[in-house]
Amino acid sequence: MDENPGVTISRTDSIAVVAFKAASISSVENISTSSVQIKEFINENHPKKLIFDFGGVKFFSSQVLGLLLDIRAKLETYDSEIVISAINPQLHRVFKITNLDKIFKFFPDKENAVKAMSTD
Repeated sequence: MDENPGVTISRTDSIAVVAFKAASISSVENISTSSVQIKEFINENHPKKLIFDFGGVKFFSSQVLGLLLDIRAKLETYDSEIVISAINPQLHRVFKITNLDKIFKFFPDKENAVKAMSTD
C-alpha cells in the first residue's frame, strides 16, 4: 500500500506545481484520489502552466501514465502547457519505451521547470 497518498498542489502566478507525496504510486485508489484533486484544482484555477514534480518518486504503476495523459487532454481545453520535473532515470525510461517522451517536456528539477516556464 502507498504511504502518504495524494498530491500537494502549489501555485505561483500562472504556474501550478503538482508534487506526489508518496515514493511509490501504485494503488488504484490513491491514483484516483490524486486525479480528483488535480482535476478539481484545474477546474477551479485554469492554470496556464502545470509542472508534475516527481522528486522523491521511486516507482509508479502504468496508471500514472494514464493520469498524466488524461490531465494533459483536460489542460489542452484551456490551452495550457504541462511538463514533468525531477523524474527518476528509471521511470523516465518508461516514457521513452511508450514514446510519451515525445509529448511531454522534461526538466531535471522543479526549479529549472519553473524558470523555463516563466520565460515562455
